[in-house]
Amino acid sequence: MFGNWLKTGLLMAAIVALFGAVGLALGGAQGMLIALLIGGGMNVFAWWNSDSIVLRMYNAREVDARSEPRFYRMVEELARRAELPMPRVYIIDEAQPNAFATGRDPEHAAVAATTGIMQILSERELRGVMAHELAHVKHRDTLISTLSATVAGAISMLANFGMLFAGSNREGRGHPALAILVMIIAPIAAMLIQMAISRSREFGADAGGAEISGDPEALASALRKIEAYARGTPMDVADEHPETAQMMIINPLSGGGIGGLFRTHPATEERVARLMAMARG
Repeated sequence: MFGNWLKTGLLMAAIVALFGAVGLALGGAQGMLIALLIGGGMNVFAWWNSDSIVLRMYNAREVDARSEPRFYRMVEELARRAELPMPRVYIIDEAQPNAFATGRDPEHAAVAATTGIMQILSERELRGVMAHELAHVKHRDTLISTLSATVAGAISMLANFGMLFAGSNREGRGHPALAILVMIIAPIAAMLIQMAISRSREFGADAGGAEISGDPEALASALRKIEAYARGTPMDVADEHPETAQMMIINPLSGGGIGGLFRTHPATEERVARLMAMARG
C-alpha cells in the first residue's frame, strides 16, 4: 500500500512540474506560477473525479440487482469473499470483451464490464475476470490507474495547446525552446504512465483474483478467450484515449499508430502460465 501512495505522490509531483515548465516557457515566472496553481488544482480534481471521468468517457451505465441480477449478484458474492465494500457496478455497450476497475479507494470503487465480455465468457470465466478487477480494488491499484489516465489526457491537450501557441503569434516569431519542450512532453507522459502502472500490477491482480474466486483456471481460460476476441474487435473510445488502455484487463488498442506506445500489459501467455502454475500448486 505504501508503494502505491509513493507512486501517486511522484505522479502528481511530476504533473505539477510539467505544468510549471510549460508555464515558464509561455509566460516566464508569472506564467510558471499560474501553471503551477492550475496543475495543483487539476491534480486535486483528478484525485476526486477521475473515476467518474473515465466511466463517462466509456458511456458506462450503472446497473443493480434488478436490472442485471446475475451479474450484480456475482460481483456482490466476490466482494464479500474479498472482504470489500460492495462497489458500484457498470456495463459498457461495446463489442470488444474487456473490463476494468476504478475509484480512489475501496469505499468509492466501481467495476465495469463490456457487453462483449458478458456474451463470450462462461459464468465461471466471467467470475474469474470480476475477481481480478476486485483484486485491483483490494490492492488499491485503482487510484493510480484512474489518476494517471486522467492526467495523461490533460498532458496531451496541454502539449497540443503549447504547440499551437508556439507555432503562431502576432509577430510571426517562433518559440524554439517551447517547441522543444512540447516535443518532450509526450514521451515524458508515456514514460510517466509506464512508471506509475507497472506490469507487476496485472500479475498481482491475476494472483489476487485467483485467490478471491478460488479458480485460477477460469481466469486463465478467460484471458485466452478475451485476447483472441479483442484482437479482431476494435474499441474506438480506447483508440481515441490510449491513456486509459492500462486500466483494462487486456490491452484494448488496435495496435496501429500511437496505440503501440501504450502497451502496458504483460504477455497473456505468461499470465496464463502463472495462473496454471497456481492451479497445479
